[in-house]
Amino acid sequence: MLTSPLLVDSWASTFNDLRQRGKFCDVVIKVQDVRFPLHRLVLCACSDYFRALFDGGWGSGDKQEIELTGTSPEIMTSLLNYAYTGQVIITSQNVEELLPASDKFLMDYVKQKCCSYLKKQLTPMNCIGIRQYARSFFCPRLVDAANNYILYNFEEVAQKSPEFLNMAFDDVIQLINDDRLNVRLEETVCESVFRWIRHDKMGRISNLSVMLKGVRLGLLDPEYFMTKLKGCELVTESMAECRGLIKDAMKVVCDLHGFDSNTVSPHGNVFSSLVRPRLPFEILLAIGGWSGGSPTNAIEAYDPRAESWLNYMCEKRRPRAYHGVAFVKGNVYVIGGFDGVNYFNTVRRFSVANFEWVEEPQMLHKRCYISVTVLDKKIYALGGMDGTNSRLNSAECYDPSQKIWSILPDMNESRSDSSATSLHGRVYIAGGFNGQECLFTAEFYDPETSVWTRITPMRSRRSGVSIISFHDMVYAVGGFDGVNRLRHAEAYCPRTNTWRNIASMNKPRSNFGIEVVDDQLLVVGGYNGHQTSWDVEAYDDTANEWYEIKDMHICRSALSCCVMSGVPYDVIKRYCVPRDTNPTSSSPDTQDGATSSINPE
Repeated sequence: MLTSPLLVDSWASTFNDLRQRGKFCDVVIKVQDVRFPLHRLVLCACSDYFRALFDGGWGSGDKQEIELTGTSPEIMTSLLNYAYTGQVIITSQNVEELLPASDKFLMDYVKQKCCSYLKKQLTPMNCIGIRQYARSFFCPRLVDAANNYILYNFEEVAQKSPEFLNMAFDDVIQLINDDRLNVRLEETVCESVFRWIRHDKMGRISNLSVMLKGVRLGLLDPEYFMTKLKGCELVTESMAECRGLIKDAMKVVCDLHGFDSNTVSPHGNVFSSLVRPRLPFEILLAIGGWSGGSPTNAIEAYDPRAESWLNYMCEKRRPRAYHGVAFVKGNVYVIGGFDGVNYFNTVRRFSVANFEWVEEPQMLHKRCYISVTVLDKKIYALGGMDGTNSRLNSAECYDPSQKIWSILPDMNESRSDSSATSLHGRVYIAGGFNGQECLFTAEFYDPETSVWTRITPMRSRRSGVSIISFHDMVYAVGGFDGVNRLRHAEAYCPRTNTWRNIASMNKPRSNFGIEVVDDQLLVVGGYNGHQTSWDVEAYDDTANEWYEIKDMHICRSALSCCVMSGVPYDVIKRYCVPRDTNPTSSSPDTQDGATSSINPE
């Protein structure tokens, strides 16, 4: 069957021309004092409302002039322009009138576009109001989008939005009970409850005991628990209702922090709601590496809210080390590397939703000891070694949407064992080894100009270094200076083109993973000069200090890390410690000591 888009466009153009000239019109729609001469056929084609109106079901079938109320002439003009041209202009000035009008006149496409527009306008200050507005006109997708926005931005919404203080009790309790509530500290939830109740203390204080059950009280800091919670005047006034909950929570807090070894264990079902971690919005993946004298294909997932690692063993796939990984739009890309014999230019893609591995187009060069980063959803593969003892200054870029590798201009310096990151539209690379010496040089690539530019060198030579962008700075951590594995680290400010020393890690390491997850800078595994490591540390840039967190299950160096984000909750949950079992366990180990694992193959 042949179709002619030009003919359809011609009809639309013809009818609109006839409308503008008032030709062959067979009905007049009156809105306030404005009359619109129109064609019944056109209105029926775009709206079931007008089809029913003209069909006589409402007693208007034979009328030559029909008056409509509840809509302004300006909004009716927009809807009629859509009916005749298929185009509608949505702005912040008209969307609040246009959406209910499109709902009333059953113009679903316009309503859908209004919802899409409002979704893009969500802010911490208006998201609660938009959600309520969407509920009023049965816009389920917009309701879901607004609800997800509130959950993800809860800290800012609860602290800054006047709309939060006016939320209904049922809406607030639904939020604080939700595992998806995006808070790093449960104290934030507790303070939000207090703030909401104080806004109307007389009318709301009776809800306190119910609301505190939604707070994971067992995860509160002990000092906060004793002073801010137990000492809160709201809790004191409601102690008759809250006493049992506070008593159970205090036992859990004391047990978790070692204050009272005789208290009841929090692992029992009685206390599961008190210590149930929230779900993370991001998961750290540690992939491959060198372990036990050979490459490994191990994948471990770190759940930052439960502070736990899970094993994902990909036993059927070729192991590799000294590779790079990148996460783009729900997929992990494993790039280049070395399996003990072969140097790779291959690229494998893993779908985190479907657990499927797929071969992607190969790089133009073999690259072991590669540096990989992502900028604007494109993957940059830089430097490395091609298996001929030649360190590379070449670079290439992969566009996953086009499945094409493109050659970039050569870097100013050949380097393997370096590291790359992106910040403010630039790709940074630093350190490495050029075949003769460990490097302290660094440079950036600007995709707008296609030029590599040198920046101030680091303060230390670093091969096997890891760099990462974090809070508008580029951090260079650890590495090997030709003599020792390094503990010390430094930070680069692009604005001043200067490096400054920061606190040293607790342990030296080179060839390790680095990422930012849940607003924490993490370093993972590596080689300490004597053996591979499973140690993991986190950096607090506010306090300028490192602290140790849960170790990986597998000792390894030459691994690569990426952060899985922007995927649905049902996908995230597959990489998390199950929330309904052993909720306070700091690792996914079972009670007999066996490590839990999932084989996505």
